[in-house]
Amino acid sequence: MLLINNLSFSRDGNIIFENLNLSLSKRSITQIRGKNGSGKTTLLNLVLNFLESKTGEIFWEGKNVNKNIFNFYNQTTFIMDHNTCTRRMTVLDNINFWSGLSSSKLNKNEIVLLLETFNIEKYQNTKTMYLSSGEIKKLELLRLILEQKKLWILDEPYNHLDDLSIEILNQTFIDHINKDGIILFTSHLNPIIDNLEVVDL
Repeated sequence: MLLINNLSFSRDGNIIFENLNLSLSKRSITQIRGKNGSGKTTLLNLVLNFLESKTGEIFWEGKNVNKNIFNFYNQTTFIMDHNTCTRRMTVLDNINFWSGLSSSKLNKNEIVLLLETFNIEKYQNTKTMYLSSGEIKKLELLRLILEQKKLWILDEPYNHLDDLSIEILNQTFIDHINKDGIILFTSHLNPIIDNLEVVDL
């Protein structure tokens, strides 16, 4: 379970949000929605311990994230608005690198199937610096399945995706929560996903 207790954050004297409470249990998916500047990305950065709040606490599996950050990261895949792939490496090299870091149990055939599912198999030997924004987004989203971690945190995962890729991502979300996963994401869109909880900032 991910628990956010009385979280507040201010920037330059301006209150971004105040006394925010959220509880995300297994098999749950929560969207943080709001206008630009409402604090959507800031909230994810706080959860990931990239920013510090003056008030409030964040717990993962009953333990304070600040005091158990390595355990938290070991169970979390996060994809933020900056690219996590290495531009001078090929698509397949990036995947192999991520697989090694996460001790992924997927075999080569399963990885090829993932590439085909996201329609980027023809780029597997292409350096990512030559990919479009949409193709890079698809590559990064592969990490969700590749790393097989319990908690997914994503900032605007639908950006740069075509309609088919959005459908694939929605199904990927559904498959994950059906396996007791937890998903927290930001988006200005209104995706159609069963049991989606929406929090407006």
